[in-house]
Amino acid sequence: MTRRCQVTGKQAMTGNKVSHANNKSRRRFLPNVQYTSLLSDTLGEMVRLRLSPNGIRTVEKAGGLDAFLKSTPISKLEPEAAKVKRRIERKAAAN
Repeated sequence: MTRRCQVTGKQAMTGNKVSHANNKSRRRFLPNVQYTSLLSDTLGEMVRLRLSPNGIRTVEKAGGLDAFLKSTPISKLEPEAAKVKRRIERKAAAN
């Protein structure tokens, strides 16, 4: 599974590891992605997503998971977050 934030899309980057003797070799910079459970008010359950700390702050600033997903177009979301958005929209339309 790739290390990728499901909200921000942040993923691994590459660069150089530079030694004290200034030798350069390739390395990867991995993002700090964590499994996080967020409460969806519409679904009434916890939704488990893989987010970076920046993604967690973005969701909290928007007012929670439901508010963030409603304000974000599906084209800007990762597939897992898009599935959750569709579930929330279906549940909201049924009520």
